[in-house]
Amino acid sequence: MLTNTIHETIVLLVKTIETTPYLLDVTLLETSLYESFVLCYTVLRRIELEVLATVDRGDTISELATKLDHSKSYLSRAVADLVEKGLVYTERDGRRKRVVPSDARAVELYRDLVRQHSHIEFPELLTGKALEVLYYLDQPRTVSEIADRSDNYRNTVNRVLKRFRDRGLVGTADGHYEFNADFDRLHEFARELAHHLHRQRLEAVASKGTILWEDYDEFLAQAETEIDAEAFHETGLPRFAAFDLQFLLTDHRYYVYSEELAEVSPAELCCHTLLIDDGSRHRSYCLLLLSHVDVDEEDLRAQAAKYGLEDVIDALLQYLETQGEVEDDRLLAWSEFQKLAGEYEIER
Repeated sequence: MLTNTIHETIVLLVKTIETTPYLLDVTLLETSLYESFVLCYTVLRRIELEVLATVDRGDTISELATKLDHSKSYLSRAVADLVEKGLVYTERDGRRKRVVPSDARAVELYRDLVRQHSHIEFPELLTGKALEVLYYLDQPRTVSEIADRSDNYRNTVNRVLKRFRDRGLVGTADGHYEFNADFDRLHEFARELAHHLHRQRLEAVASKGTILWEDYDEFLAQAETEIDAEAFHETGLPRFAAFDLQFLLTDHRYYVYSEELAEVSPAELCCHTLLIDDGSRHRSYCLLLLSHVDVDEEDLRAQAAKYGLEDVIDALLQYLETQGEVEDDRLLAWSEFQKLAGEYEIER
């Protein structure tokens, strides 16, 4: 995670670049280094949000440049990025390229918000960490709760929420932030946008895939073919082999997408396995893993909270601690589990 000082510097610098591009050589705005620099803390740049808010079906790049008072080269790059994200597409009209908003649910939600609240400068409000904070405001939450869920500093979350509170979009009650009026659609937009981008990433590497679980910047997916792409980490039953446990595999492959993850840990693998299938067989596989590998309980419980599996993980830990004295028809009788563990040469 970035330190507060570095993060604040990035936010300030990118905000300056986005709001006053004419102060800089436009070629800087078009470099991959700049794109990577911006995307390290936001999924949509201000210029992209401006295009989505402004574009009328069939606008040319020149027309958009005039509307938004930016250079054609700057707008052309922004449109190209939006096309890559599946949020707009372009149509050829002779030598001209016309821009059309896609039918993605996220685009529809955002453009409806802009139309209905034209006095609010959404492109400015939704830059930086705003969309990530809004993603986790699915119910009244404190700054600390959102910071923990989003893995951001409280100062960052507080600064974002203050911007929305100052404009009357959110309010507070007993230290909990919640949306005012119908602005909960901002949360829906953030979730739909994240889901849309996850689908784009998955479809780019797998012709047939299903998202089983997702967060703002991570997702767990099922695929029918192997995925060999950056940030996709294989998990599920094949991953158990890394811990000397070999199980009968299915025709499906499972991957977790995460740009932060180096490799899937035993605690994460246990949670992924339960998300894939919460039945007796997969619970037994997790019990074998927890019996065979030294898994930090605090880390395991933290992962369980992240994936919404607190009750299941608690039951598994109690089962091992009490030698099977847990009432759950999806867990083997202790004698049966001991026999299974013996087959895998795991001592209990």
